[in-house]
Amino acid sequence: MTKKILVVDDEAVQLRLTEQVLVAKGYDVIKAGSAQEAIRLFYERKPDLVLLDVMMPEIDGWQTCRLIREVSDIPIIMLTGKRCAEDDIVRGLECGADEYLMKPVGNRELSARVRAAFRRAESSSGNNRKKVLFSDDYLSVDVAGRKVTLNGQKLKLTPREFRLLALLVENADRVLSHQQMLEKVWGWEYIDDVDYVRIYISHLRQKIEPEPSRPRYILTEPGVGYSFHGAN
Repeated sequence: MTKKILVVDDEAVQLRLTEQVLVAKGYDVIKAGSAQEAIRLFYERKPDLVLLDVMMPEIDGWQTCRLIREVSDIPIIMLTGKRCAEDDIVRGLECGADEYLMKPVGNRELSARVRAAFRRAESSSGNNRKKVLFSDDYLSVDVAGRKVTLNGQKLKLTPREFRLLALLVENADRVLSHQQMLEKVWGWEYIDDVDYVRIYISHLRQKIEPEPSRPRYILTEPGVGYSFHGAN
């Protein structure tokens, strides 16, 4: 079945160019020139992925991302016209975005990132996920059930945050390198984006650690990577 991609951008030229690239790769492209139109088309057409411009009038990309993420786990790739600073990544993470690309995006890179996003989504929804469960007096992680609780209360994680935590739990007490995490959670296209791991780990600690500054679960191996402390 042909994958449907919702492309949201208030610049008509950019919208048309992106459409041409994706159609040439065999995707069904749904175009929206505003956030309001994007939300309407999202419900009507049920896309498999969203390419979302950050800077839009009235309702910006951050707000649009948050609205979509409230009802769907589909991949969301955000496009920004400015250099993607750490604050932007953190803000996007909080909204539920999966990727951040800086305009102008080369045709080959855009195609590769879209393919990687679909590949991760399909892998995540597959039935070959290990049935791993970690539980102690504070944190519970049910990998197969895609459920995390703190003190018995369900914790809301973005799809990317959950994939990262699941990878660490599945490899409890084993140090994973930055490159291993990037390849497994983001895809080989991100193998050099080490800052992604650092930023996401920091944000994940804020959500699951009793004292984020003194991690109990996600431990740092200086110069190598991170590990999940699974011993109860």
